[in-house]
Amino acid sequence: MDGSNPKTEETSKDATSAILGATELPDSKVPSGNRRDKPVVPGSRLILFLSLAIIGGVADLWSKSFIFNWRGLPGDKDIWWVVEGYLGIETAVNIGAVFGLGAGKGTIFATFSIIAAIGICIWLFWFKAAASLWLTTALGLVSGGIIGNLYDRLGLWWVDEQGYFVEWQSGVRDWILFQVPGVPFLDPWPNFNIADSLLVVGAGMLLYQSFFPGNLADSDGKETPTDDQNEPESAAQRG
Repeated sequence: MDGSNPKTEETSKDATSAILGATELPDSKVPSGNRRDKPVVPGSRLILFLSLAIIGGVADLWSKSFIFNWRGLPGDKDIWWVVEGYLGIETAVNIGAVFGLGAGKGTIFATFSIIAAIGICIWLFWFKAAASLWLTTALGLVSGGIIGNLYDRLGLWWVDEQGYFVEWQSGVRDWILFQVPGVPFLDPWPNFNIADSLLVVGAGMLLYQSFFPGNLADSDGKETPTDDQNEPESAAQRG
C-alpha cells in the first residue's frame, strides 16, 4: 500500500484528459484568441483560383482571336446562325462595359478592373476568404472575365496599321449573339463574349451566397459547432 487513493488518481486523469481534449484544434483552424478560430486557407485554393482565372482568360482571348480571324471585323460578314433566329456568331466591338453598358468609358473600366483584381486577391488570401470553396470558385471565374476583357480594354488587340477605328482602342471584342424575337430587351440582347459570361456566373454565385449563405462560407463545408451543440459532450466529460 502506497497510501494513494485510486479514486483520486482516476479523477485527476479524467480532468487532465478533459483539459487536453478541450485544447485540441481542428486541422483547418489556428489559435486566434477569439471565440471562433480563424480559418486556414489550403494550398489547393490558390491552385483552383489561378486555374479558373488563367483558363478562363485564355479561353476568352483565344475565342475572340479565332472568331475575328474567321468572321472578320464587325460588318464584314453576315450572322452565322447556330440556332436560326436565336443564337449566332456576329463580331462586334463594345466600347462600353458588360453587354454594352457605359459606352465610351473604356479607360475608366480598365482602371476599375485592375483595382477589382487587386481587391479580389487581398480578400481571398489576406482576409482568408479563400477558406470558402464557393467564394474561391466565384472569384476565380470573375478574375478570368477580368483578364479577358482587360486585355482588350488596354488596346492590346488594336492594330493601327489595319485601319481600326480609334474608338475601338479601348473596346472589347464580342461575338456571341443571342435574341428572342418579340421579347423586350432580348430582341436582340447585346453581343457578348466568354469573359462576360464568366463575370455574370461569378457575380451570380456571390449574389446567391449573399441571400442563401448556408454553409457555403465554411472552410470545410460543415457548420461550425455552437456552444449548445458542445454542451452534451462537455457534460459527458464532466461525468
